[in-house]
Amino acid sequence: MSGQIEGLIIKAYSAFNSRDIDSALSTFHSEVEWPKAFEGGYVSGHKEVRKYWARQWTEINPNVEPIGFIERPNGTFEVSVSQKVKDLKGNLIFDGIVKHIITIQDDLFRRMDIELE
Repeated sequence: MSGQIEGLIIKAYSAFNSRDIDSALSTFHSEVEWPKAFEGGYVSGHKEVRKYWARQWTEINPNVEPIGFIERPNGTFEVSVSQKVKDLKGNLIFDGIVKHIITIQDDLFRRMDIELE
């Protein structure tokens, strides 16, 4: 995997964890498709991702740390992620490894899918 793609992924996750929506969205294609992890389905585009995250963060406190990167034969990128999700009182809801499958277009995140271990 190229250092550029790995850097893009690290920037996106770091921005998400610090709740810097503008920085995170700067790594996303304008027509990004993003999974609504705890609800199902997807949101599309920067405006919808922004609304989804803002609402999500009023309900849960997720933290995602990339711990492994693999470029798949189909050109997508598999990112193994250590994911911890807490409620707003600090109680742990989820702590485990998930796989985020990222499609890159024009050097930006175009789509992200989730595969559970």
